[in-house]
Amino acid sequence: MIQLFGRRSSHFTRTAAIFAHELGVPFELLVLHDLKSLDRAQFGGHPAMKLPVLRVGDETLWGTENICRRFAELAGRATDSRLVWPETLRDVRTRNAQEITWHAMSAQVQLVLGIALNRLPADNGFFVKLAMGLAGSLAWLDEHLAPVLAALPPERQLSLLEVTIFCLTTHLEFRPTVPLEPYPNLRRFAEVFGQRPSAQQTTYLFDPRPPKENP
Repeated sequence: MIQLFGRRSSHFTRTAAIFAHELGVPFELLVLHDLKSLDRAQFGGHPAMKLPVLRVGDETLWGTENICRRFAELAGRATDSRLVWPETLRDVRTRNAQEITWHAMSAQVQLVLGIALNRLPADNGFFVKLAMGLAGSLAWLDEHLAPVLAALPPERQLSLLEVTIFCLTTHLEFRPTVPLEPYPNLRRFAEVFGQRPSAQQTTYLFDPRPPKENP
């Protein structure tokens, strides 16, 4: 039994799901409908109430990268050189690209939770700095995208870096947070990567809430 706790509107969940589809690992998605929930059980028991969470039998695993690696293990490809992980990145710029992508993904979540879901003022200094940092991260990625991708092994099937850049870029289209127009390289990359079957099988959508039971 392989269960993934997450949301089809989440770029962290989508990153893990793309790895599962690419590696041929079937899973059941258990949807968290209320991000504001304070019930840890709704988050698969995660003590920090974060997503995604993977449950394999009696084993529970936290964190997107950990889950992607577990899918590789379940597929029998834990040491496959065609899967590119952060520790195999050999140049500073490519390592920085992975770091800044994780940051941008987390920053967007904080902006959505704070402003869109909890109706906190967007002109709050915390959110202003978050938005500026997100825009700066995207500008850096857009400027350096070509050499970053060129530094990846040409024989790769999949890299965590490319999947996270794709999921971040497309999530900013799905849930507009900062404008994407200034970043044409990221948008072109997302268009190409988005043609992969794994990307088309994990399209963002808001999971419909289950109907309420009649009393």
